[in-house]
Amino acid sequence: MKKSLAILMAAMMAVTAAGCGSKQEETTAAQTTEAVETGDTTAAPEDAETEAEAEGEETAATGGVLTMGTNAEFPPYEYYEGGDIVGIDVEIMAAVAKEMGMELQVEDMAFDSIIPAISSGKVDVGAAGMTVTEERKASVDFTNTYAKASQMIIVKEGSEIAGPADLEGKVIGVQLGTTGDLYCTDLEETGSTIERYNKGFEAVQALLQDKIDAVVIDGEPAKVFVEQSEGLKILEEAFTEEEYAMAVKKGNTELVDNINAALEKLEADGTLDEIVGKYITAE
Repeated sequence: MKKSLAILMAAMMAVTAAGCGSKQEETTAAQTTEAVETGDTTAAPEDAETEAEAEGEETAATGGVLTMGTNAEFPPYEYYEGGDIVGIDVEIMAAVAKEMGMELQVEDMAFDSIIPAISSGKVDVGAAGMTVTEERKASVDFTNTYAKASQMIIVKEGSEIAGPADLEGKVIGVQLGTTGDLYCTDLEETGSTIERYNKGFEAVQALLQDKIDAVVIDGEPAKVFVEQSEGLKILEEAFTEEEYAMAVKKGNTELVDNINAALEKLEADGTLDEIVGKYITAE
């Protein structure tokens, strides 16, 4: 009797289990069908993860931070205003970053550290009133030019130096690593002495203290330094004429192309002229 009862109970349990299993399979199938029909993928975790990954990839492609290396001792292109770095290059690069769907981050450093920082990947782009030269092109790639500039000569009032030809045999102050430094190096072969300073302001101070005979520096910073220092003047004849561009890591053609596309748009809609006009007024 007990044996027959046990067999009967086992059979009933098997039928019940089979019914539950069938019901669960039907429910799962129904949920899957409903998800497909309604577009609700919550019942399909793997699809949700794939979609999230795709969204993440899209965000990474259109967002992110664009890091700019500069030397904030070069007004009006980059300088400190309170605790902020401002200037022509900063505003242009901020506008470029916005066009690229990115956020600009500015890193201040010595001018001659900018190209090594680009090459090592510490920064993405260098924007610091940087002139395109063959020497620099060997280390970095350049974007299209966005501004023209002149290397000018600053002397004290009453100086016998009247033009570039008179720099031969003189002591000339330059900012280390700048275009003025590069071009004035050639004068060492003619007997001139080049004194290199980390900041343009330091070269101007040396001139005021009669430690050097002249300073060679970009025209716009030269105007600022002369306005701030009594007894100095800028010679009419430029030492050199050159163009500015952004520097990018060698071989990073995608970034160069993206920046160029942004610069072209900003030039076409007048943004570049507006930014430059904010800092440099017509005389």
